[in-house]
Amino acid sequence: MRGAKGPRKGKEMQEIALIEEAAILIHQGKIITLGKEADLLPKTKELKIKKVIDVGGKLVTPGLVDPHTHLVFGGSREHELKLKIQGLSYLEILGLGGGILNTVQKTREWSKKRLKKKAVQHLNTMLKYGTTTIEAKSGYGLSADAELKQLRIVKELAKEHPMDIRSTFLGAHALPEDYKNKPEVFLEKMVDLFKIIKKEELADYCDIFCEEGVFSVEQSRNYLQKAKDNGFQLKIHADEIHPIGGSELAAELGALSADHLVGASDEGIKQLAQAGTIAVLLPGTSFYLRSKKYARARYMIENNLPIALSTDFNPGSSPTESLQFIITLAALYLDMLPEEIWNAVTVNSAYAIGLGEKVGQLDEGWQADLVIWNADNYEYIPYHYGINHVDTVIKKGQILVKGGELIV
Repeated sequence: MRGAKGPRKGKEMQEIALIEEAAILIHQGKIITLGKEADLLPKTKELKIKKVIDVGGKLVTPGLVDPHTHLVFGGSREHELKLKIQGLSYLEILGLGGGILNTVQKTREWSKKRLKKKAVQHLNTMLKYGTTTIEAKSGYGLSADAELKQLRIVKELAKEHPMDIRSTFLGAHALPEDYKNKPEVFLEKMVDLFKIIKKEELADYCDIFCEEGVFSVEQSRNYLQKAKDNGFQLKIHADEIHPIGGSELAAELGALSADHLVGASDEGIKQLAQAGTIAVLLPGTSFYLRSKKYARARYMIENNLPIALSTDFNPGSSPTESLQFIITLAALYLDMLPEEIWNAVTVNSAYAIGLGEKVGQLDEGWQADLVIWNADNYEYIPYHYGINHVDTVIKKGQILVKGGELIV
């Protein structure tokens, strides 16, 4: 996946820098060199190589990068599946006190220890499926204490878990019941947390759910501008369901990423491309909500908008840790080519969370995050769905998964 610096867009998304019969040399957690095995081995004879892994013709890629997850939350929402089957929409379930508000109650009630234990289980599942770097959002607290509890858990996990984790403050994820008719008052309560979050270094980014029935474009603009003034980089849940102008707002404010974009307008997509914002698409959400609408990936690619892909792992609208499943959905429902998909789950996803010059590629100086797959070519992974294709996961030069199972 190595190439020029910066996220890939347009025709660049079809470039994957494939090396046949390759070898990779790793030292102290980083890639020292890589290339054709026949060219590389003579140069390494003087080195005291401690370990050789012969993958036997298997596919090797960078570790997958998941740039949009809701990692820390209490409980689960399997009881809402019946409501979905009966035809209720996401916003209708939210209006009945379900959805986000159901998870908020559990997240507030659960102890920090219990929430953290659950989050570790999810991280380990992601790792087994080939994901080595993620972004994790808060947003299931919707109160000062509960939001800070989530962010502090993520900070601890970023230090303790082998996976790289970037943190996003999503206090503006929904309106709690006691602020149902007072959105501006609630947003000011979240703004009051900015200085604490910055002082404790709890989040890299600030996000808001800009959507009909949640927060308007104007409310989102005021909130995100304050976040920007407080030193946060911006992300936006934009135009997930209705085209209310979230994409245009993301472009206007220079957001690092605009996420969802199922309802994004033509003009919004073009403005995002001009602004250099990355589109993070979440086809698992459309799939699980039984929506017939998916983000228009082909139009985005044709208009030079860089695309990243993510699970949107969360308890309500996309309860999956598997980026492999998202890879297949991107092929079937976003009409993305295999090469475009691989760029979207490695290079572009890394840039969408500010780590594009550290992870997401196999190149000299990059962190040694690799997946060895039970496949001999990259097209096989999106084709054969519903199973885990991972054989081995290497993170910072350390083998963490072998034979598809965690060994740490």
